[in-house]
Amino acid sequence: MIKRLRATAVRWTPHYVNALSGFLLLTGLIAAPPAAAVYRVEIDAPSDLKCILDHHLDLSRYKNRADLSDDQLKFLIDTVGDQVRQFSSTEGYFSTTTSVNVEPGEPRIIHLKVDPHRRTMVSQTVIDVIGSAATDTPQRVSQIKQNWGLPAGQPFRQADWDKAKDDGLQTLQKWRYPAAKIVSSEARIRPEDHNAELAVKYDSGVGFTLGALHITGTKRYPASIIENVNPLYIGEEYSVDRLLLLQRQIQSTSYFGNVIVSIDDDPAHARESPVNVLVSEFPVQRLRAGLGYGTDAGTQVQGRYTNYNLLSQAWVFDTQAKIERRRQYGSLNLSMPPDTRSFVNGVNGSYDRTTLQGVDLRSLKVGLKRARSLEHYDTAMTLDYYRDKLQQTDGAILPSNTMVQPGQHQALVPGFSWVRRAVDDSIFPRSGHVFSIQTGFAVKGWLADQTFFRADGRYKYFSPIGKRDVVILRTEIGGVFTSGSSAAVPASLLFRAGGNESVRGYSYNSIGNAQNDTVYPTKYLVTASAEYQHWVTQQWGGALFYDIGTATDSWVDKEIKVGTGAGLRYRSPVGTVNLDFAYNIQVKRFRQHISLGIAF
Repeated sequence: MIKRLRATAVRWTPHYVNALSGFLLLTGLIAAPPAAAVYRVEIDAPSDLKCILDHHLDLSRYKNRADLSDDQLKFLIDTVGDQVRQFSSTEGYFSTTTSVNVEPGEPRIIHLKVDPHRRTMVSQTVIDVIGSAATDTPQRVSQIKQNWGLPAGQPFRQADWDKAKDDGLQTLQKWRYPAAKIVSSEARIRPEDHNAELAVKYDSGVGFTLGALHITGTKRYPASIIENVNPLYIGEEYSVDRLLLLQRQIQSTSYFGNVIVSIDDDPAHARESPVNVLVSEFPVQRLRAGLGYGTDAGTQVQGRYTNYNLLSQAWVFDTQAKIERRRQYGSLNLSMPPDTRSFVNGVNGSYDRTTLQGVDLRSLKVGLKRARSLEHYDTAMTLDYYRDKLQQTDGAILPSNTMVQPGQHQALVPGFSWVRRAVDDSIFPRSGHVFSIQTGFAVKGWLADQTFFRADGRYKYFSPIGKRDVVILRTEIGGVFTSGSSAAVPASLLFRAGGNESVRGYSYNSIGNAQNDTVYPTKYLVTASAEYQHWVTQQWGGALFYDIGTATDSWVDKEIKVGTGAGLRYRSPVGTVNLDFAYNIQVKRFRQHISLGIAF
């Protein structure tokens, strides 16, 4: 005997069976007087079936109903064999037998023994693709067959069968053939032979190319913003990944919240099909405030105001202030909409005061910036003027070997920065890397007290271990290169180490040229870290880490600092929250670190 399950036939899924039997039972409950037929159900079945039966059998679902009559219970017992066969068939068991034994008592115990017999296995799968993909992209057909999710020799399961068909369809629809569809599918089940023969036919339809953007939803901000960040070009082949790239590029601007990108998949419009972009806009003004805490900065209070349409020109004006125990920071920024090359031009200014490690550092910066953010790359060209004032606090004594002199220093610094991101997830990366480099220079006499060249590079590498664990390696190398000392270089351009993203076990910026509780910035920096994360669940995990590094004015007199320890990890909606307990090797003391981990 052959049982054929066609795509057009009604499937006896758990939801369908529950709905039908529930309707019959409800009819009986309305007609019958209430009675106390309370009972317990014990199911003896293989674990993969037991869970399904325990959740979906009417006999299990109604066991706590106080208004169930004896007649209704008898109906549930009489029909339980049919239900078991229907549910078991979704797992590939088509010859299931069921025995029921009712043990009297208060409450009654219903013993349900299920013998599934042999499981049905897939004996063969026939995959056919018609349409232009069969001749134009035969490699796509080979990809569907190679990656087929239910090959011969695997147990037949309805869920796996449905998923395998859908995965094959998505392989076609993801690139070039958005109108692809399943023409027919059939699972020929032979219960007596315990095998299943599968067949599916796809129609790819014609290949699609992309046309011009059709933008809707813009009211406050000009549609040219979307057009200027559009990475697509007219005539390129349809690709889901390319449409998602456009969506992300639009959302990376400051103007739009929700973005939906689609095309009309009517084959009649396959050539240069318009790309439909529906956006919802952010309000023109936004006011934010918040409280926070981190071991580097302590308690912090911050406020921020943004106007996204200054002078009705879509210019973005942003101002913010942040007050921490050891730091006070304020900034003003004005940026224009993206130009035709996706670059954003702007002007900025900031004032930053820190009182850390015996140093009172006040830094004023004003500048120009031209930046572009793409899918995997960020590029920025800057021209910044720095004016720093460095003083000692708490009667600190100046180290005899320091390269930095208290006082006021200035520098006009043309700069360039570049970031490359190649990670699998921007918030919770498990594989890939992030690399960034910043460079700048100043020439004495050109609004600068000293000639120098500055470079700072960071690298972070993620390597997955198994299904959940991950190894994270990071390093930072920086230097200010100048003839002689760096006494006249603005201190905010020099380096100190220590803290969450540096060497744990040491407080923030506590590694540098230190003497009498004063830590001065230095010319050179190098740090490295290795961390192993083990995730117990999707949200909670632990970590072991080893950090090493130094900040120094001379490699001859360098002192390497080491911190090691363990920590807890929690994946919050905005990033991983880190709680670390680090041991300072030099001082032999533990230190706690709290931070929010975000890939730079």
